[in-house]
Amino acid sequence: MEFTEHLSTNRATDEERARILANPGFGDFFTDHTAVIDWTANENSEGGNWHDARIEPYGPIALDPAASVLHYGQEIFEGLKAYRHADGTVWTFRPDKNAARLNRSAARLALPQLDEELFVESLRRLVKADVQWVPSEEGESLYIRPFMIATEAFLGVRAAREVSYRVICSPAGNYFGGELKPVSIWVSTKYARAGRGGTGNAKCGGNYAASLVAQMEAEANGCKQVLFLDPFNNNAVEELGGMNVFFVMKDGTLVTPALTGTILEGVTRESVLQLAEDRGMKVEERTITLDEWREGVNSGDISEVFACGTAAVITPIGVLKNGDEVIGDPQAAAGEVTMAIREELLGIQLGTVEDRHGWLEQLA
Repeated sequence: MEFTEHLSTNRATDEERARILANPGFGDFFTDHTAVIDWTANENSEGGNWHDARIEPYGPIALDPAASVLHYGQEIFEGLKAYRHADGTVWTFRPDKNAARLNRSAARLALPQLDEELFVESLRRLVKADVQWVPSEEGESLYIRPFMIATEAFLGVRAAREVSYRVICSPAGNYFGGELKPVSIWVSTKYARAGRGGTGNAKCGGNYAASLVAQMEAEANGCKQVLFLDPFNNNAVEELGGMNVFFVMKDGTLVTPALTGTILEGVTRESVLQLAEDRGMKVEERTITLDEWREGVNSGDISEVFACGTAAVITPIGVLKNGDEVIGDPQAAAGEVTMAIREELLGIQLGTVEDRHGWLEQLA
């Protein structure tokens, strides 16, 4: 599919862009353009067609008030980053995995499949149009947000027959801001992130909307993130509001909760497992409960805990707050294994460490 380009005549000036890139924050500013591809269902038959692929100026989306996305939440999204290497080229990390996960999410939300090569090409065309927005300072990147929304104006409860796939970009600094330090996590005992047979393994907005009240509770208790448990499985650890969880055991084993259909299959999660195996570590995907976390930290059987995701990459966890109970040491430094895997992963993404697995894709 060929992309047409309708480039903005009102781009940010060099001065405006420089001011933003000096302190980009996370998700606060956006580049000059967006990629768009529309989908329309076939008449009187299954399936449909993607059409009108284009790069156009970033701006508001015109939606009918009856658009399905506004009433039934039929939408999905992805998140990945573009990194500027020392030679000025721009690369992204494992976009094929994001493309595959987008399609898994689409299948769960009754949205159309998007060809994976077309997904990657949409990223390439948009980043090339806005390549000057890719930061070059340490720890910075261009966050890329592809998403798909149901745009048909129809109030009946059925899958929409008109859909829009779009990509926007935002220059990004450190997700948690400032120096990397172990974060505090709040245990949610009142709210669950997802249920069996639900949308827990799909990347859709409803999952995140449902997590916000628990996230607010976490922030009110001085924590950066919230931990969700499975109350019907001995309070098994599931994931944080937006990240997967890992445990480094005293014997060197790396443990993470198994994918049960209620946990999002993170691209960073899969990459961490591979890098750990490359180091000769034993890795386990299994049930780990809140009791095991508590007892393991107290006994020393769990030596490090960290979280991972596209936005924050790898973040060490210092303490877990469960009401008045505090599990862990608030003064503890980031663990050696945590930081070693983090530095290797970042090095691959930034082009300073060998890309042994062919994970990088050049965009510009």
